[in-house]
Amino acid sequence: MSETLPDINAMPLEQAFHALNSAGSLRTLFRLARDEDLGAMGDVTTRALLLGDARVQAQVVARRPGVICGWRAVPALIDAYTSACSVDTVMPDGGEIDTAIAAGIVRGPQEDLLALERPMLNLLCHLSGIATLTRRFVRAVSATGARIFDTRKTMPGWRGLEKYAVRCGGGFCHRLGLYDAVLVKDNHLAAVNPSELTLWLSERLAQAREQFALRFVEVEVDSLVQLRAVLACPPGIVDVILLDNMAPADMRRAVAMRDDLNESVELEASGGVTLDTIGAIAASGVDRVAVGALTHSAAHLDLGLDFLP
Repeated sequence: MSETLPDINAMPLEQAFHALNSAGSLRTLFRLARDEDLGAMGDVTTRALLLGDARVQAQVVARRPGVICGWRAVPALIDAYTSACSVDTVMPDGGEIDTAIAAGIVRGPQEDLLALERPMLNLLCHLSGIATLTRRFVRAVSATGARIFDTRKTMPGWRGLEKYAVRCGGGFCHRLGLYDAVLVKDNHLAAVNPSELTLWLSERLAQAREQFALRFVEVEVDSLVQLRAVLACPPGIVDVILLDNMAPADMRRAVAMRDDLNESVELEASGGVTLDTIGAIAASGVDRVAVGALTHSAAHLDLGLDFLP
């Protein structure tokens, strides 16, 4: 049997950051950011004003309360621009910050800081927005046993950073890509005879576990009939069953069915999850809730860069 992959969700934040983001991927991403912003001519405004290389310092300040995220990536961003700047973190990734509080201080030549200002704030505001929204969902289910998971609905090239932001907000990472877990969805099952579903899945998923290093095996169902068929798979074949767009009442029935037939399988709710609906979903007894909005709909946390005297 193939070995399982390391559990990103059990890692401390610093270790998770490095597991999700290789130095090479960050270097590529931030060089692209630099090149699209500076072009061939550089910062023509700063050059025209002859501001030069006088050393200055500036602080990143919260304009709104929220959860800070992104500081662990800032050194790689700075390296893409200059070797003359440094950063001191005041509020670490995952920490909650209030309005008008400094999250960190950046020092270096004025020209370099002015070039870094917008891409650095873009990074911090975006990731902090994801962490802040995630924290709101996590708190909304705190009285239940449900855990909040992200999805693959991420910006190309930003997945590792965005999933790290979910971890900073107290959420959990779902599969990282198509390579690290099996997730059988409705389109995979379109041509399968429902009466043959249990055997069909059992044979193929057992083979997948032998062939690949996997974080987990999950199957999506959209009815209780399908759920019963998947629960009939032998123990150890399926780790998680995704309840797609089910009403809370059906989720409760699904939980009761799982408890009766196969307690080792976790149930995950997905589809149209919002802060208004998460309470009823979590109260149904599901173990996990996948929320695409964490990464595709999070508003930026408003942060600013204020130069100091």
